[in-house]
Amino acid sequence: MKINKLVLLITVLAFMVSCNSGDRGQVVGAKGKKWHPEKPYGMTLIPGGAFIMGKSDDDLAGMQDTPTKTATVPAFYMDETEITNSEYRQFVEDVRDQIIREKLAEMADLEGKTPGNNDIGEFAYKDADTSNLNAYQKYMINTYGNEQRELNYDVDLYLDTEDYPDELYAEVMDGMYLPLEESYNGQRSWDVSQFIFKYSEMDIQAAAKDRTLKRSDVVEQKEIMIYPDTTVWIRDFAYSYNEPMHNDYFWHDAYGDYPVVGVSWDQAKAFCRWRTIYHNKYQASKKKQPVNIYRLPNEAEWEYAARGGLQGATFPWGNNYTLNDRGCFMANFKPLRGDYAADQALYTVEADAYEPNDFNLYNMAGNVSEWVNSSYSTSSYEFMSSISPSVNDKNNQRKVVRGGSWKDVAYYLQVSSRDYEYADSARSYIGFRTVQDYMGTDKTLNAKNN
Repeated sequence: MKINKLVLLITVLAFMVSCNSGDRGQVVGAKGKKWHPEKPYGMTLIPGGAFIMGKSDDDLAGMQDTPTKTATVPAFYMDETEITNSEYRQFVEDVRDQIIREKLAEMADLEGKTPGNNDIGEFAYKDADTSNLNAYQKYMINTYGNEQRELNYDVDLYLDTEDYPDELYAEVMDGMYLPLEESYNGQRSWDVSQFIFKYSEMDIQAAAKDRTLKRSDVVEQKEIMIYPDTTVWIRDFAYSYNEPMHNDYFWHDAYGDYPVVGVSWDQAKAFCRWRTIYHNKYQASKKKQPVNIYRLPNEAEWEYAARGGLQGATFPWGNNYTLNDRGCFMANFKPLRGDYAADQALYTVEADAYEPNDFNLYNMAGNVSEWVNSSYSTSSYEFMSSISPSVNDKNNQRKVVRGGSWKDVAYYLQVSSRDYEYADSARSYIGFRTVQDYMGTDKTLNAKNN
């Protein structure tokens, strides 16, 4: 009996030691990797703080939609420039290539092609050889089908017709272009209607307000056609010759550093989601923690950033004038009763043109207006919160645009001026920039100044 008690005591002690894992029975917290904030490429850190939101001067246009209000915003990262054509093209090309790989894998699967023969089989699903699959992968494929099959990214796509490996590959690629009879100037064009980005979005506001909702009730599947509407250069201006901008502005390298236009609010949000996924794929490959989401700024964040830490300023550069001390215009807009060229630009300019504000943000006034993640209402400021204020009603399709553009008069360049456009509309004078929440609360403007 004594021997049995001794064995039991030893067993209990061994169990307790193994459970404690060196913490001596104390609550020391779950172990995880240490987090080091990393500034995203092309962004600047905007320290959080409070400011007076709204018109500090007379509302000359009589809009009466920007009463002054004290607002406080946490720290966040913001793109130093508007999203450029080259950056948005990276989005378009990545989605296009993903669709091509899916079609190639499906064709290879249908024809029973596998790697090793220098044909379309090189682009087969990675699970074409089932011997290397683990139990979880087999379960997911059997349960969810092709949605859970892994594409082969180890092989480069062939976009030049001379490099196509076989006729099946050529058949898939031919389906990605417009028909021959629709070719123009001897060139076949991509069928951009197929460039559709799919992602899911959760309505956290609805979930928080109604706890009876299931997760499936608040998760919405989105499918967005992402190619910019280049016809905006024609449609926005009747009886005006803008065909060169329509033909070249988005795709030609000459305009690579210019802000993308012709994108709707929905397309801008799709870009944000893609940028998050794209960044986190890299994080996962390096076994790093995922980054916070990229998103559109809300209205308060945008105005706070545009002011550059200056209280009561009319423009981002801090005074009431659009000219500097040398008589040069400070932004790209429509000055002098419509003399577009007086500011050294007829349409848009490079995204980093003109001087940045004190937060190192370029073109927060002029060049292109910018989508923000807020719905427009004349009374928004009356009922929004004073901390992290945001009013975005999904039933209100009028979305706020800020900053004014190359075709606007100076009033719309003011940091407090508001305008709107419908979420599914695209214009030749509206672009966007993105933000990312800073993980932590110690980056505030007050702390920075102390």
